[in-house]
Amino acid sequence: MAIEEVLRTKTGIQGLDKALNGGFPQGNTVLISGGAGTGKSTFCLQYLVNGATLFGEKGLYISTEQTKPELAKQAAGFNWRLADLEQRGLIKVVYFDITGPDGFPDKLNVLIDEFKPKRLIIDSLTTLTDSLIVSGIGEDKAFSMVQIAETVNPIPRTEQIVTKNILYRLFKEIKKFGVTALLTTELPEDEKTLSADGVSEFIADGVIVLRALSLGDTLNRTTSVRKMRYTPMDGGIKSYDITKDGIVLT
Repeated sequence: MAIEEVLRTKTGIQGLDKALNGGFPQGNTVLISGGAGTGKSTFCLQYLVNGATLFGEKGLYISTEQTKPELAKQAAGFNWRLADLEQRGLIKVVYFDITGPDGFPDKLNVLIDEFKPKRLIIDSLTTLTDSLIVSGIGEDKAFSMVQIAETVNPIPRTEQIVTKNILYRLFKEIKKFGVTALLTTELPEDEKTLSADGVSEFIADGVIVLRALSLGDTLNRTTSVRKMRYTPMDGGIKSYDITKDGIVLT
């Protein structure tokens, strides 16, 4: 029986594609987990920009924290011209207001149907999930996934149960489009889990952890591929720098 070839989505990040045996398996959902200042958003921007400029692949960036001008300013620090790439139809950056009335699943469906990206960023999953839990417990229309979850699983609703149901449905929604998606999450200080919710690392196809540790006057940054379905990988700890050109594994 012939072994089916795994199609790859290359990150274009020096050293990372080698650790991934050629790139992310196409269609994977991957958590980018790290504390404040580890470069999660930079990693995601670089993945999208490289996709557009090196591989001609369209990318959609959905932000729940930084506005579109703020992301453009961050990207400009690495000489990544998001406006130019948007004008060429290669990248689309959208700010999703978690306090607004729009439902995220509907918004996601419309954006992907209209733009048809190969690459997707949700930054951040932590903020999005927290807002969906709060809105689901509060107003009756705010988040229909919670209501659906209750009909499927009619047991006392705890935050953990609601979170798990929300995440399963969200990841399922993303997977149906066949995009290769990165979702950022906060890494707890004690690292007892690999995400802020303690659930998404089990649902996601992959997990990449970014760490930053101050040692005297220097900041030591390390990364590791903790999990990646459908491919062999190098899961060893590697150092990385954030340079004028973005993230580089050293």
